Amino acid sequence: MQTRTEKVMLIDDNDIDLKINSKVIALSKLFDDIIICRSGAEGLSYIKKHINHPHLLPQFILLDIQMPEMDGFEFLELYKNLPLSFLNSCKLAILSSTLDFGDIKKAEANPYVVRLLKKPLYPNELEEVLKATFNSAH
Repeated sequence: MQTRTEKVMLIDDNDIDLKINSKVIALSKLFDDIIICRSGAEGLSYIKKHINHPHLLPQFILLDIQMPEMDGFEFLELYKNLPLSFLNSCKLAILSSTLDFGDIKKAEANPYVVRLLKKPLYPNELEEVLKATFNSAH
């Protein structure tokens, strides 16, 4: 069964979390490439810059909630304005250490969020989300 997608975008301001989670993603062998962005603004900028080059765009985004300047929810507010063709081809999960019940409820209520994952990321959890997300589309 093929659950492999080409690119994942990891958006997180914490270098340690980026290092750990990108290592987990690499070890999982579920993606060919990891696009690392240290802020929501950087993630949006990358997507907008490459919007006409689908082969450069992520098929899956792991988004941190708690970041300075633009948090995950502010990112989602701008994300929903991206072209529908991109929104339909890219799935997004929140990856967060938050225990804030309000944040969890807000994330789960967002129509663009397929799952809320707790840090640190575990390969089997990531694979399970990808199978459920991408196989349900077929």
